[in-house]
Amino acid sequence: MMMELVLVGAVLMVLGAMVGFMKLTWLLAGFNEKRVENKDKLARLVGFPLLAIGLIFVNAGMVGVEDPTSLFAGLVVVILVLVVYVNVKMVK
Repeated sequence: MMMELVLVGAVLMVLGAMVGFMKLTWLLAGFNEKRVENKDKLARLVGFPLLAIGLIFVNAGMVGVEDPTSLFAGLVVVILVLVVYVNVKMVK
């Protein structure tokens, strides 16, 4: 069991739940409330993938993945795609 992955996954799950379910968009870095038209859509769009990635990290940590670098690379790709999509489609 890799406790580091479990810890990172737990943090991502908590952050994803706080943003996705509780709509605490102020937790997002660089969030400017005046520039985003639909805050609920932003919260769902960012929160639920973070929650899913956190669950994947926790499961991978429990199973004991040999090389977690691919997980972190996937996390970076997902976050970059989300940042680009939000800045292109949702920011005025």
